[in-house]
Amino acid sequence: MGVRADWAFLRAHPAHVLALGFGSGLVPKAPGTFGSLAAWALYWPLAACLPGTFFFVFLAASFLLGVWVCERTATDMGAEDPGAIVWDEMVAVWLVLVFTPSSLLWQALAVALFRLFDIAKPPPVRQLDCALHGGLGVMMDDIAAAGYALAVLLPLVHFWGQGG
Repeated sequence: MGVRADWAFLRAHPAHVLALGFGSGLVPKAPGTFGSLAAWALYWPLAACLPGTFFFVFLAASFLLGVWVCERTATDMGAEDPGAIVWDEMVAVWLVLVFTPSSLLWQALAVALFRLFDIAKPPPVRQLDCALHGGLGVMMDDIAAAGYALAVLLPLVHFWGQGG
């Protein structure tokens, strides 16, 4: 049995703060959904501060940092991929939102599609989840789920336009 994530655990190391999504991963039911919603809320100020190419640099850095913080936190919790770790959902949601029109309707659909694919784990998401271990495994299955969300979302945006 691993360590239970709580506010004391979150404050025990800076990696835990990020990995647990600034506390959003501490929600006892559906922490991945709460982490995704926290990412959506944070997306607006991040996008305003990091226009264009800078946001992609931020995403790449967040992914690389995520490999380490998720690995460190999972190790400290004594589990492979504990549900309380939501940094992977956050980075994946930001990736989806950067390609999503700015209307609330499109963004809500984008987050919902990501959650659908993150939970369902269609191939190769499930295979990545099983094959890759450590922080890279934690991060990669969510990036693959983001790819599925974008594969559904972008044709819808193209077909119905960017209005919302």
